[in-house]
Amino acid sequence: MKNKNSNLIPTFFMALVILISSCNNPSKAPANDADNSETIIEKNMENEKLIDFGKKYAAAWCSQQPYSVAAYFSSTGSLSVNANAPAVGREAIAKVAAGFMTAFPDIIVSMDSLVTQPEATAFYWTLTGTNTGPGGTGNKVKISGVEMWQFDEAGLIQESKGSFDAEEYNRQLGVKK
Repeated sequence: MKNKNSNLIPTFFMALVILISSCNNPSKAPANDADNSETIIEKNMENEKLIDFGKKYAAAWCSQQPYSVAAYFSSTGSLSVNANAPAVGREAIAKVAAGFMTAFPDIIVSMDSLVTQPEATAFYWTLTGTNTGPGGTGNKVKISGVEMWQFDEAGLIQESKGSFDAEEYNRQLGVKK
């Protein structure tokens, strides 16, 4: 009389051999596991650097030092705000920053988020401050917007196209246009 488990033994060994051979067969392993891990790590490092860049850029806007903002741009970089002509070069960019810093001596610019898109990196921000600069209304302002960044090879902003709701900004300032 045959043991009923005796039929299972050859089947078990065959399954074990197939399992072991598939584990040792490099063609069955995922093709680029190490490459994928390195790519993920590199992207995480790039994201961390970009987030750090964005936070420091926002802090530069809070510094009351316009050239601190301009330092984030390439020497030929440009910054445009809404429909205004772009400020080109660090000197011109510093003048734009100085305008906001003068109008809002207590300016706080916070980074809300950064979104990397195929065509640009979107820097979402919120500006808060009191318009107590020369000729100011004394009104508090809280406005959000976005800058669409293009970078140069050195990792500086080559082009920034910024926008915010100018109508809401003027309403909060108490300015009628």
